[in-house]
Amino acid sequence: MSKDYPVPAGYLERETEVKKSRFIARVVPVGSREEVKTWVEKAHREHPDARHVCWGYQIGRPGSAAEAAMNDDGEPSGTAGKPILNVIQHKDMGDVLVIVIRYFGGIKLGAGGLVRAYAGAAESVLSAVERVVQQPVVETVVTMSFADEQPVRHWCEVHGAVVESVDYAASVTAHLQVPENGVDDFVAFCEAQKLDYSLER
Repeated sequence: MSKDYPVPAGYLERETEVKKSRFIARVVPVGSREEVKTWVEKAHREHPDARHVCWGYQIGRPGSAAEAAMNDDGEPSGTAGKPILNVIQHKDMGDVLVIVIRYFGGIKLGAGGLVRAYAGAAESVLSAVERVVQQPVVETVVTMSFADEQPVRHWCEVHGAVVESVDYAASVTAHLQVPENGVDDFVAFCEAQKLDYSLER
């Protein structure tokens, strides 16, 4: 399913240091709680000596996320997960997980210092990550003769539609993803060419 809101373009890591404590911040696009769990477990495996692995995430549209959660992983309540999530929520980005891995440097930061450090680490990685917006698409199926396949492929190239799969039998059946704003053009094209089509809205 495509997203018409910004999501992280991919994985990114940034490191900051505050009073000898190392804060390694990671951002990654996620679509489910299972994915979040997998990434958090990976961070624990890769940094077994870290004092804390804290995180926050939101899935769904920014401002009305379907799901959001956070974890302080042993830091004083509200000093790690909450500031991470707050930064995420101010970034107008959905489907995003930020993990901050802390190596303690021997100097206590205090509650206010921890909040600033975790928020700063989250900010550093979220400001650096590229974002992508996928436009909404409509799944369509077209049944046509072999002669019609090339014109349909050409229409898709011109209009930014994606040919997902093509099945060849007595006729040709193509599964397409058509940008939502191009559906009317697609319908007009199919009717002009006398093609059988269906839209899955």
